[in-house]
Amino acid sequence: MTEYTAESLAKTLREAIIRFSRRIRQARPVGELTFSQLSALTSLQLHGALTPRELADLERVQPPTMTKIVGKLEDRGLVARTPHPTDGRQVILAATDEGRAVYARNEQVRNEWLAVQLDRLTPEERDTLARAAEIMLRVARA
Repeated sequence: MTEYTAESLAKTLREAIIRFSRRIRQARPVGELTFSQLSALTSLQLHGALTPRELADLERVQPPTMTKIVGKLEDRGLVARTPHPTDGRQVILAATDEGRAVYARNEQVRNEWLAVQLDRLTPEERDTLARAAEIMLRVARA
């Protein structure tokens, strides 16, 4: 077994996570949404209703970029705007029922793809990944 320093493991793990993440992002219904649209919809699903600025900050994009993304999602009926309860100058964005359904379909397709890949592994490899996932979640919370 290879002995890793924290620095060498960080590099190897980061590269693996990036490649893994890219591959999972590719496992989605074709033609549904762009990556940025799905990411914004996912943020609204996971974080709840947000102002456009909060969503832009979460997505690490400029507000004008988020305005375009939200506009496309609104046009498809996936996101709705409501007046801000305390600031009349702002609006709150939230996923609609259809938006939540699109999010759920994307999650299902990705989970199904990953389940097929995991089914190809040995029970020991799946156990190792389960332990690694627990550790990665713990590191992510730090």
